[in-house]
Amino acid sequence: MNEVKNDLRLELSLKAKNGLEFIISGMILWIIITIVWTMNLSGYKKGILTFMVSGLMFPMAFGLSRLLKTQWKIKDNPLHPIGVRLNIAQLFYFPFLIFVMVKVPDYFLMTYAIITGAHLFPYGWFYNETGYSLMAGLMSVGSLVLGLYLPGNQMYLIGVSMGLSFFVLAIWLYLSYRKKANSQNHDE
Repeated sequence: MNEVKNDLRLELSLKAKNGLEFIISGMILWIIITIVWTMNLSGYKKGILTFMVSGLMFPMAFGLSRLLKTQWKIKDNPLHPIGVRLNIAQLFYFPFLIFVMVKVPDYFLMTYAIITGAHLFPYGWFYNETGYSLMAGLMSVGSLVLGLYLPGNQMYLIGVSMGLSFFVLAIWLYLSYRKKANSQNHDE
């Protein structure tokens, strides 16, 4: 049974290329979010703009999937629907995020970064990729530490940190994908 489960996870990893299109989209979005947080606006307005920018995630990932030739739907793989549910699960944290945006908007970016990082953790199992699990912890804890110690006018550095983290994760996932693909081709 474990061997079958691992084969299904390998299929997801190879056909979806470890979800690389979402990670690259995330990197681009965090660069844009960083720019938003350097603007001379209230924390609340920056939070609203951050939400608006985040709406670009799926269209951008869809476009990148065409470019990278990744598959979004992997028919006959019973694990595939879990990936969609893992992504949707992040939305259930949004009431907390809205609370922070309304009540303590200067900490919105930190809270959003923690949620974003933490939601990546289960993808470590989904794609059988340690990079997801490791970076989820680094993003979440790193955002908390930065949020605790940065002055309010430097919170944008959390965005910089997230953009760099997504960049590192993208490289990790790409190299891991290449290794798995080469191994799979070699075994055949």
